Amino acid sequence: MIIIRFPDEAAKRRALGFLPGRFSFKSWSTGEMMVPPTALGALAVASIPFQVEGPANYEQLATPLRNPPASALQ
Repeated sequence: MIIIRFPDEAAKRRALGFLPGRFSFKSWSTGEMMVPPTALGALAVASIPFQVEGPANYEQLATPLRNPPASALQ
């Protein structure tokens, strides 16, 4: 997965309208978006400007745990 950033809010909104149903992705309020490498070409063909930040790190790839683990039975 690759982290990308958009130059403005309009480009991000266009990408959010284009990507669902075609590619899996994750978007953060910081303006970053995580997409598979194959989505980069599709975004370029659709004339949606973006900047590649680099590969996603482990913290971005891992799903955060929302519930504490169950306690041991006694």
